[in-house]
Amino acid sequence: MAPRSRKRRSSSAPSPAALRIEELAAAAHTSVRNVRAYRERGLLHAPRQQGRVAYYDESHLARLRTISALLERGYSIANIKELTAAWAGGRRLEDVLGLEQAVTSPFSDEKPEVVEAGRLLAELGPAVTPSLIARALELKVLVLEGTELRAPSPRLLAAGLEVARVGVPIEALLSELAALRPAVEQIARRFVRLFAQHILAPSGSKTPPKGAALREIEHAVRSVRPLAQQVVEIELAQALDREIRDQLTTELERALAGRAGAKRRRR
Repeated sequence: MAPRSRKRRSSSAPSPAALRIEELAAAAHTSVRNVRAYRERGLLHAPRQQGRVAYYDESHLARLRTISALLERGYSIANIKELTAAWAGGRRLEDVLGLEQAVTSPFSDEKPEVVEAGRLLAELGPAVTPSLIARALELKVLVLEGTELRAPSPRLLAAGLEVARVGVPIEALLSELAALRPAVEQIARRFVRLFAQHILAPSGSKTPPKGAALREIEHAVRSVRPLAQQVVEIELAQALDREIRDQLTTELERALAGRAGAKRRRR
């Protein structure tokens, strides 16, 4: 019986709630040496000790992933140690790192996709020229990775191809995108400035937030993106309705006037 029991335990995957240091390092795609170094420097809280064995859990795994993400974004160990000073000042490291994640994590969960040349040719035909591809690369609608073309935003590419299907030349669409981006960036800048003035540092307060206040800021950061997007979508929809009515009314009036003139000439 004993050998079968040992075999069953060794074949089962480790639970995230009870990881030895080797298992934790493997799950976080780092090394045991790094885990120990982070513990020594106060970046990683102490594990649960059971006899001589230390067990880590999901909170340690989340912390390691966050530290790795900060390092990948160019933060040094010294920078991250400054976060631990905030912890010592009454702010939990979880809150500080949670805010950092809210600020730096992308809003969209889109994954880049490989774009086959055959797909572009099938969709756009002769419009697919070297200059067109160069323009798409310049605007980062497409990116070149090795010998592959990838779309950082498959939804943006799909929308562009759909617009091309209804008759808008893809060159004109890319030119419009280039003109549109500064306006979109200005809208984003205004929303962030509004957030910073009224939530991040209200009334010119110089006291660093801590505890619950820090968590409230994190929540606000996570909320501002979808709320800003919702406001812009509503305003854009209303503006499109107005513009479509105005322009189509003008075109309809021209068509009716032309038809009336043709009838008079026939008489």
